[in-house]
Amino acid sequence: MQTRLVFGVVVALLPAIAGAESWPTWRGPNANAVAPAGKYPTELNDQTKAWEVELPGVGSSTPVVWGDAIYLTASQDDQELVCSYTLDGKQRWQVALPGAAQAKHRNATPSNPSAVCDGEHVVAYFKSGDVICLTTDGRELWRKNLQEAYGDDSLWWDLGTSPVITSAGAVIAVMQNEIGYLVTLDLETGQELWRVDRTYPRPSESDQAYTTPTVIQDGGAEVIVTWGADHLTGHDAASGALLWECGGFNPEDKGQWRVIASATIADGVAYVPHGRGDFLGAVRVVGPHDATEQERWLWRVDGVGSDVPSPLIEAGKIFILKDSGVLCCVDAASGQTRWEERLPRSRRRYFSSPLLAGGVLYCVREDGAVVSASVDEGYRFLSETFLGDDSVATPTPIDGGLLFRTRTKLIRFQAN
Repeated sequence: MQTRLVFGVVVALLPAIAGAESWPTWRGPNANAVAPAGKYPTELNDQTKAWEVELPGVGSSTPVVWGDAIYLTASQDDQELVCSYTLDGKQRWQVALPGAAQAKHRNATPSNPSAVCDGEHVVAYFKSGDVICLTTDGRELWRKNLQEAYGDDSLWWDLGTSPVITSAGAVIAVMQNEIGYLVTLDLETGQELWRVDRTYPRPSESDQAYTTPTVIQDGGAEVIVTWGADHLTGHDAASGALLWECGGFNPEDKGQWRVIASATIADGVAYVPHGRGDFLGAVRVVGPHDATEQERWLWRVDGVGSDVPSPLIEAGKIFILKDSGVLCCVDAASGQTRWEERLPRSRRRYFSSPLLAGGVLYCVREDGAVVSASVDEGYRFLSETFLGDDSVATPTPIDGGLLFRTRTKLIRFQAN
């Protein structure tokens, strides 16, 4: 069933974009998991595999790329690791922090969050609460523990949110049991620039979120859009001031509605999976800050959504993958489903967010199977390839190739 709400003119979103060859954060410079135009390998096999390396520890974060370097996090025994590799798979450096916290979920590690890079700094965040900032050549600038500074971890499960970088500093969202906040840390010193409360009293577990904020431009201002605790919010990146908030995602105040899939933003609209994968909503995130909740909501559909994988948007089409392997293509303007297909059946789940590269969607299952499908015009299955190791990381585009991070390996495939 579809509920049509208020429509209006949407102001164009102007994201800050890194260099064409960079993929500086989880899901890329636009936080949308759509790769730059180019040729990418549609077959993942020995002929297209460029290299494969064993990582020094286990991990579930997504690799990021800036220029000629790859950055990722891992954990080994009681150590948290930040590692850098060249584009041909040679390790550049490795930095270790003691005191890794133990993960709870079978697919999780102490290093779930992905690193972020701005070309000068690499920021990483770990389950222990440790935040570390390094130069791109591996020199430590500072480290800070958020749990020691602001309170213990009270999430029921493991960390999911990754840090993001604004013109002010490194931003981390903490949305957990009975407490939520956003904090920005100075990139050179680690000093707190601002911290604002983001606590919404919600039923049991519905106040908890594993999502990553998105940084957008709205009328020349930098805004941090955050999804969690049944609310979508916009904060001024320079001061942390709350600019606007939008609820209405959980009108019956249901418990256990924690959110894992992040919102995806395109053309000034956030597409928000919620209700444990049963709903998808479209909410305007640019324009007048005093817009009412009714004015912000554009549409909401039920029966379409995702619990863990985040959606992506290309050419007015939303691609959304359910954990079960059901893939939907939804019209971004109306919320109507264009088509729905099931990926190859398996008892294992899809916890990785998909990547769109060269008109091909790459979906990684938790057992390390990669399903590729052409989605330019409808759905056409291409291949199913096994990486040989479990994986929940999102694929990373890299100079005409793709990086896949499994629990213990880093693998690059290249177009022929």
